[in-house]
Amino acid sequence: MRQVPDHPGGVLVGSKQGALAAALAAVSFAAPFVLAISVRAQDPVGTQAMKQMVPANPAEHTPPVQPIPYSHKTHLALGLDCKTCHTNPDPGKLMTFPAITTCMSCHATVAKSKPAIQKLATFAKSQQEVPWVRVYAVLPGVNWTHRKHLDAGMKCETCHGQVAQMETMSEATSVTTMGVCISCHKANNAPTVCQTCHAWPASGS
Repeated sequence: MRQVPDHPGGVLVGSKQGALAAALAAVSFAAPFVLAISVRAQDPVGTQAMKQMVPANPAEHTPPVQPIPYSHKTHLALGLDCKTCHTNPDPGKLMTFPAITTCMSCHATVAKSKPAIQKLATFAKSQQEVPWVRVYAVLPGVNWTHRKHLDAGMKCETCHGQVAQMETMSEATSVTTMGVCISCHKANNAPTVCQTCHAWPASGS
């Protein structure tokens, strides 16, 4: 082995033994990282499904003002499930907002002295649904449905991020952008041809 002053590492291996030692050291250094990647690749599908697959929005989106303040974090911490409040009726394109009767099944007795719940009770008494403001909107010209994605095993967190940690719901992910859709479809072996999401002229027309 000889010293090389100008070499970034300061030492140059000049023998087969030295080269072998360097190779073994490199393998030892890399092994934990290779193992970590291997373990992650073998994660059960169910575990992966609960992770956010869609990138976060590069710019923060201000949450829309809702008619009644609502915290997903508070409600999900109590054990509520997404589908308790958000159903997917036919034809399956959109998820619904909770019916006023669903809200009042708890809030007829829970926190009923709070101003927000009193406002909720006013909607219920007049038999009006709460005019919740939709946070995510499918862009014009895009044929999209929740149903197909739910049937494929996608979870709410996959596209909408960690909703269980949100005090106010905002457009936290870039799920409505075409590039993100294509990347996710490729990662999950789903179709990526234009007709998958966009109306296309019939052949011969």
